[in-house]
Amino acid sequence: MIKGTPELIADRREVIINACEKLYQTMSFKEITLKEIGKEVPFSRPTIYNYFETKEEIFLALYEREDIRWNESLAEILNRSETLPKKKLADAIAQSLSERKQLLKLLAMNNYDMEANSRQELLVSFKRAYGTSMDLMRKILKKYCPQMKKQETEHFIYTFFPFMFGIYPYTEATEKQMNAMMEAEVNFRPHTIYEVTYNCLIYLLDRN
Repeated sequence: MIKGTPELIADRREVIINACEKLYQTMSFKEITLKEIGKEVPFSRPTIYNYFETKEEIFLALYEREDIRWNESLAEILNRSETLPKKKLADAIAQSLSERKQLLKLLAMNNYDMEANSRQELLVSFKRAYGTSMDLMRKILKKYCPQMKKQETEHFIYTFFPFMFGIYPYTEATEKQMNAMMEAEVNFRPHTIYEVTYNCLIYLLDRN
């Protein structure tokens, strides 16, 4: 059992997650180790093990935090008083994701390994945040697209959420990837997160 007040425990978890997030700006998932994370926190590296047993658990916590932040944006869309026609609804959702590049980057990772190397209670906590995202989207569609039937709503959910896993790779190509595209003569034009997301949303909404 972790010793300390709930406030201290929460604070140290945030410090560890923030350290991981900082490293993830310039390093790949493979390059980041608990040793590297330990260099970024103001306490000893062994202390990290009181909160997270693997680096995958830290990334999962970062992933959950990003999901929670996106949920806050979805809740704001849901609680708007005005009516949102399809284009404005697509705009609002696309804008909410364009502000969550970190979330989309994490979605593009190998989630199977991340989840497999995390304890069950942490995985359940993450899945709860992810499930909340889906529930909020259902409520948004019910409010602003009342003509959509339940089956159509579920089709939207299980098309758009898997689609989100591919947004980051199509909007954040590295110089190496771009050079490879040119050498392979692949006709590729970078798009923004907003553009890719908006176009998908409009396509799905116009079908219902």
